[in-house]
Amino acid sequence: MNHATILLIKFVTCLIAFGIGLDLFFDATIVDIVSFSLFVTIVSYAVGELVILPQLGKRAAAVADFLLTYLSVWIFGSFLFESYLQVAWGSIISAVIITGAEVFVHLFVAERQHTPSPSRRRGPVLNSRLAFGTEMAEEENLKDLSNTFKKNEENKK
Repeated sequence: MNHATILLIKFVTCLIAFGIGLDLFFDATIVDIVSFSLFVTIVSYAVGELVILPQLGKRAAAVADFLLTYLSVWIFGSFLFESYLQVAWGSIISAVIITGAEVFVHLFVAERQHTPSPSRRRGPVLNSRLAFGTEMAEEENLKDLSNTFKKNEENKK
């Protein structure tokens, strides 16, 4: 799949999510919405799509997208917005919307790239070349051991 198409889909998704999460319920400017959208789009694509999705799979990429969106709005929103409620609810609403959309983006990307799932790429869990065995021995008679120990003590004196 074309990288520009993925970036465009992610950017439009972020614009809609931040428009709902930050501007619909609270008063955020268009500059705030576009700047948050650009930041989350670029970092989410670099981290989520290029690193986490091929290595760990769709679920881990969705969790990473949620955390990235939530933390970016929480951290940067605390500097830009005066209202604590705007930062708290805006980060939660935006993160949920973006994560919901990213699930479909990850399905679309995985379908187009035909990447094998992480469980299929891993080798066998048990290495068949290693030989594991159980070591068994006969139990010693305790009387024989105590007699042997006494004889060794007497010989040392």
